[in-house]
Amino acid sequence: MSGILEGKRVLITGVLTEASIAFHTAKLAQEQGAEVILTAFPRPTLTERIAKKLPKPTKVVELDVTDDEHLGRLADVVGEELGGLDGVVHSIGFAPQDALGGNFLNTPFESVATAMHVSAFSLKSLTMACLPLMQNGGSVVGLTFDAQYAWPQYDWMGPAKAALEATNRYMARDLGKQNIRCNLVSAGPLGSMAAKSIPGFAELASVWDTRAPLEWDLKDPEPAGRGVVALLSDWFPKTTGEIVHVDGGLHAIGA
Repeated sequence: MSGILEGKRVLITGVLTEASIAFHTAKLAQEQGAEVILTAFPRPTLTERIAKKLPKPTKVVELDVTDDEHLGRLADVVGEELGGLDGVVHSIGFAPQDALGGNFLNTPFESVATAMHVSAFSLKSLTMACLPLMQNGGSVVGLTFDAQYAWPQYDWMGPAKAALEATNRYMARDLGKQNIRCNLVSAGPLGSMAAKSIPGFAELASVWDTRAPLEWDLKDPEPAGRGVVALLSDWFPKTTGEIVHVDGGLHAIGA
């Protein structure tokens, strides 16, 4: 039996460690029949080392999503490798340290602007860079952390994720006519490199110990990766502008 991504060509950003959702998405996508290409920044050699642990060899392309020159050449580089694209995974987020860890009221705009550019606007810029390769439609999937709430220590990444979620809805509106679906997976906290950059992350993650209906494992990114792969597949042909929660059900539970 063929996999649910058989014949698909997918670009995946954000593979930094084996603990990342992006790595498990790439692994599962290959196992489900997809051809995968990875992007990396600022250390492509790190991603190349991690990529060797995937089931199949894959090319790594340097991509700074805030650099117009990088974005401008992406379609040519990926097109030469894969011919086209059926899916794009946005797993990119960054905020300067003074935008995290309880400094919300004192964060300068320059740091807020960086967080917004890298974490939210890049969903649009990455998708538009890939658009020439998606002539037959496709699926764009991003990763968020539920922006309905103000989380401990998360500070300006919260508004950045809210902007990401709004961007996803507007992209779904404008790209639907080209048969491109745009959705997000809202994952629970994981012990990824991004999480480790958040001061007081343990305080944030501890909420899941008492409130999540399904047991949540900080060390297991695979459930979130499965959610991304499902949205990349043809099993959600009429779903767009959606946020699928893979968080043990915590989003549905009050205090």
